[in-house]
Amino acid sequence: MALIQYLTQIQFDFGAAALLPQECERVGIQRPLIISDAGVRAAGVLAKALAAWGAADTAWPPVFDATPANPTEAAVRAAALMYQELGCDGLVAIGGGSSMDLAKGVAIAATHEGPLKSYATIEGGSPRITKAVAPVIAVPTTAGTGSEVARGAIIIVDDGRKLGFHSWELMPKAAICDPELTLGLPALLTAATGMDAIAHCMETFMSAAINPPADGIALEGLRRGWAAIERATGTGSDREARWAMMSASMQGAMAFQKGLGCVHSLSHSLGGVNPRLHHGTLNAVFLPAVVKFNAQHPSLHQDDRLQRMAQAMGLPGCDAAGNAVAEALRTMNARLGLAPGLAALGVGEDLFERVIDGAMLDHCHKTNPRLATREDYREMLIASL
Repeated sequence: MALIQYLTQIQFDFGAAALLPQECERVGIQRPLIISDAGVRAAGVLAKALAAWGAADTAWPPVFDATPANPTEAAVRAAALMYQELGCDGLVAIGGGSSMDLAKGVAIAATHEGPLKSYATIEGGSPRITKAVAPVIAVPTTAGTGSEVARGAIIIVDDGRKLGFHSWELMPKAAICDPELTLGLPALLTAATGMDAIAHCMETFMSAAINPPADGIALEGLRRGWAAIERATGTGSDREARWAMMSASMQGAMAFQKGLGCVHSLSHSLGGVNPRLHHGTLNAVFLPAVVKFNAQHPSLHQDDRLQRMAQAMGLPGCDAAGNAVAEALRTMNARLGLAPGLAALGVGEDLFERVIDGAMLDHCHKTNPRLATREDYREMLIASL
């Protein structure tokens, strides 16, 4: 059992979910509200995660399992009301990034006054998030978002915008990473969430912000995730591959405190325009075009960043235009069965202006190594069709 103290305390190994009651006690949570979703419950994963409290759900803490695929302010309100009415004193998120993000939204809403959007990063709300937030413990059941070790959440607020909420106060007090909980994950979801983790590693490594430890963690996460994602997708019971993907996911989020970029600016914006689209799938679709766009910036060549990413991916080399890395990403998407482009997802050019509007305002826009213009974003969208 590996105990990792980095941004938070992390219990990482097969069977780590059994430590959940112990971690609640350590953090000081006596009356937790479990945040999950109907799919995690139906698949039996919730029962597996909560088994330390008893085999029957009557022995479990109360559960809110109405988390949408893309968490909304309305769902945050519903869960926050349940939290307050039951006199809860902490949150345990069991699920993918949506459940973990929703729990962070509830941590704010249940303890702070006013509309949720007033705490969004883009609204200058980060300093308004205080130590009064409810404590969160995160138990990921997918290997992708890394939200269990991240200080942010993405939530669709009432006006339809998909906004980021960031504060060190939102960092989970504990993360329990149990690859056992991912063994039954469907192949397509494994692929999409896995490419989300790979996008985090790549965008962090490309970001021009200075954070050498984050660069090292991101590059190793890319190496680990790239080597394991096909095995995890093709053979879901491959325990070694599942362990590697959960590690890559965790490493990507450990590193992205440094900053992300255009991939996420576009994904956040398009996901707000059409909440039915999966975030990881969108990241996979946008990555090739963004790599080629970023390859034109000197920072990626001064430190041989393209070459180092190519090496981590096991590629023979990479030209100055980033063609080898971009083509490897497209090929991997195809091998994993992911959508080849936006058109296959039902996205047409009629949405581009709305997507560009959101991308220009997204909190990830300014940490891309090369600052994108509206025309740059339009070209990336066209290249991703």
